[in-house]
Amino acid sequence: MIEYRYDTQLLIDGHDLDEDAINDYITEHFVGDSLLAVGFSEMIKIHYHTNEPWKVLEYCASLGEIYDIVVEDMDRQARGLKG
Repeated sequence: MIEYRYDTQLLIDGHDLDEDAINDYITEHFVGDSLLAVGFSEMIKIHYHTNEPWKVLEYCASLGEIYDIVVEDMDRQARGLKG
């Protein structure tokens, strides 16, 4: 079984976004791995493997508008099923 089941990806559209602060917050408050928080002050792309994607989505939504949201079940994918 995969340790962190959900591949969580999204874009945050906002103002004065700080990719380092977002990276630090996610790392400190949510359990997971493979975090990428990249972009610039008005747009950040998030990629994170976690078992609780809804918590990451809730936090990111507090920073701005979130869209292009993808949550894929990597355990199902590993078993050859649709994620």
